Amino acid sequence: MSDSFLYEYPSPLEGYEGLPPLPDALNEEDGKSFKNSQTGVLSPSYEKFTSGVTNGRRGGFDVHIYYHYGSEFEKGFARALWERIRREFPELRIYKLWDRPVGPHTMAMFEVNIFTPAQFGAFIPWLVINRGPLSALVHPNTDDGDHLRAHSQRATWLGERIPLDLRSLKEFEEKNRDQKATK
Repeated sequence: MSDSFLYEYPSPLEGYEGLPPLPDALNEEDGKSFKNSQTGVLSPSYEKFTSGVTNGRRGGFDVHIYYHYGSEFEKGFARALWERIRREFPELRIYKLWDRPVGPHTMAMFEVNIFTPAQFGAFIPWLVINRGPLSALVHPNTDDGDHLRAHSQRATWLGERIPLDLRSLKEFEEKNRDQKATK
């Protein structure tokens, strides 16, 4: 691990050591992409979230969709998007619209929980196209419970990145550590 990184990162090839080399042949269709010798073999990630992502009470991923509460247009768009998500994706868990900052979120927002890779694969592309002027934070819920890392290093943004108050998550993590240490 390099001293310049805050977290440790296992090798992406962990578990794939000692395999034969991949072919260098290109696909005839486009002449640029590589042929894959594993065609027809699906990753287990189509059925189950990758190792480390929990699928407990909160689901595998949270999506926080932000809007400026002072903007009547954005507030109305967020409410309409919230309703559309509830109608089109009733299997997802959706929370109320918060008209003020809550937790580490510095803007008004609402949250959606995703429970399966299939839901993720359907909802995230849909949201990319239909979120309009709103930004969204997508982060995993992980087995290690590291909320700070989930909201920062492991977070993905749709649209403009919104500053988060990560200090509140750091304080939450420290409080949990202290409570575990006293037990």
